[in-house]
Amino acid sequence: MSDDRRAALAARILRREWTSLPGIFEMISARIADGMGFPALYMTGYGTVASYLGVPDAGLATYTDMLDRVAKFAEVCATPFIADGDTGYGGLLNLERTVKGYERAGAAGIQLEDQQFPKKCGHTPGRRVIPLEEAAAKIRLAVESRDSKDFLIVARTDARGAHGLDEALKRGEAFAKAGADVLFIESPQSVEEMERVGRAFKGKPLLANMVEGGLTPVLPVKELERIGYSLAIYPGTGFLAMGAALRRVYEHILQTGSSIGAPVPLDDFKAFSQLMGFEHVWDFEKKWAGLG
Repeated sequence: MSDDRRAALAARILRREWTSLPGIFEMISARIADGMGFPALYMTGYGTVASYLGVPDAGLATYTDMLDRVAKFAEVCATPFIADGDTGYGGLLNLERTVKGYERAGAAGIQLEDQQFPKKCGHTPGRRVIPLEEAAAKIRLAVESRDSKDFLIVARTDARGAHGLDEALKRGEAFAKAGADVLFIESPQSVEEMERVGRAFKGKPLLANMVEGGLTPVLPVKELERIGYSLAIYPGTGFLAMGAALRRVYEHILQTGSSIGAPVPLDDFKAFSQLMGFEHVWDFEKKWAGLG
């Protein structure tokens, strides 16, 4: 990730210019999203863990697993992206390593949360959070650990689930004082709760997590802006769409024995091959044919 692109994204988000970030979760989704003109992308933990390891987003992925994915996304994408860093994968020393590792691997920012280990997806039950003082210290450490101020620190609290919205707002305030660039109050459960979040953090970059089928209402952009949000992530939209499409086309093959008449649109094979970089392979082979 170039310093200029990272700086441009940081400036955009800190001035609260609306930003929609689609979730990328494996290399095909990354290549597709990267070429579409989004100002930023979001490396979803749920989708990345599911596609890479085939397991739930429940604290099963390690720092090494996720750093590998950050580096691969950075290799493929020219578009800056914010990456899910879960709880930092351990204590304070682990957190320092995680922040530095994500930044050097090429992410434009990291999302950190205040859950106890093992963490869980923010729209599933049973989430528990660490004490407020410890959570705020982790955000202060994250801010101090980054090499560039343009590397965004997104501070997420999951306190709404077990302790209610008042505790979540209290934690958001503590994270803001600790230096977080973006506040992420996870899973408010109604428009009214979202409006309370917006009133509590006027003027601060505030992130909405739009999970189809999750706990938070999925709202139009104008409504999110009215409430006070200035960016939204769509972590599950891509893999939910992919899952639905694959299920339909695989069922069709199972039932008919053929892909003829597939019930979903199919990408053009040549265009898809170009997307994956085959033009370089073809050009390379023409230039070096018979010399290897």
